[in-house]
Amino acid sequence: MNPKTLTDQLGKQFTFLNPPSRIISLVPSQTELLYDLGLEQSIVGITKFCIHPFHLKSAKMIIGGTKKVNFEKIKALQPDIIIANKEENTKEIVAALSKICAVWVTDIVTIENNLEMIASFGQLFNKRFEAQKWIDKINFAHNEFLNFIKHKQHLKVAYFIWANPFMVAGNNTYINTMLQLNNFQNIYDNNSERYPEIIIKKIRIEGNPDVILLSSEPFPFKDEHAFEIGRCTHHAKTIFVDGEMFSWYGTRLFKAFSYFKQLHQKI
Repeated sequence: MNPKTLTDQLGKQFTFLNPPSRIISLVPSQTELLYDLGLEQSIVGITKFCIHPFHLKSAKMIIGGTKKVNFEKIKALQPDIIIANKEENTKEIVAALSKICAVWVTDIVTIENNLEMIASFGQLFNKRFEAQKWIDKINFAHNEFLNFIKHKQHLKVAYFIWANPFMVAGNNTYINTMLQLNNFQNIYDNNSERYPEIIIKKIRIEGNPDVILLSSEPFPFKDEHAFEIGRCTHHAKTIFVDGEMFSWYGTRLFKAFSYFKQLHQKI
């Protein structure tokens, strides 16, 4: 087989003689994508946060989390490639793991970035047909959703990801792209930080949102948080949302379009 040279989303080139057959995934949504491309047998290691599909947690080696990994476990698995992400995994982890094997890093902010990743995995793992099938499904669902959303009103929102301190999704994030897709104007998308810490007592001054979205991950928001935030807004509606649908890319985006339609029925 001829050597294949491919470039990841940070612009780093890799040359492979054969498609990698021992994969470690450091990102939950990318683990799901690998599975959906038919690569379950090639996955040898995943993080403790890789919960879809659920059975992988009992079938594959858990090598730590996204921010802290067990290097000895990873070495012992003798991977051909480690799949990481610019936002989820630190530069230090990527640099250290690069001494073990190739570390392919993705960088997902837009839907286009997501489709590029799926296509690149198709090339990388010789799963072009499967990758194109998912790209076609996502494009079809995306176009259908754009038809649906064009009739919906534009609303100002704040998307909370953490409490104590309170943190929200800002600009240049995949979450913000999903908000824009839904005709939601993120009141914090002009912030210089991607996930700024905010003072909720200032929320009316900073944008006075129509809707507060409380994500199911990474923080488990409860009713008391909704009440605390709600007291600082002017009649904003508070909705608990599935964080996976807003922050997981890969094939999860296909399911997200149906979820978003249901979400708009609650507003």
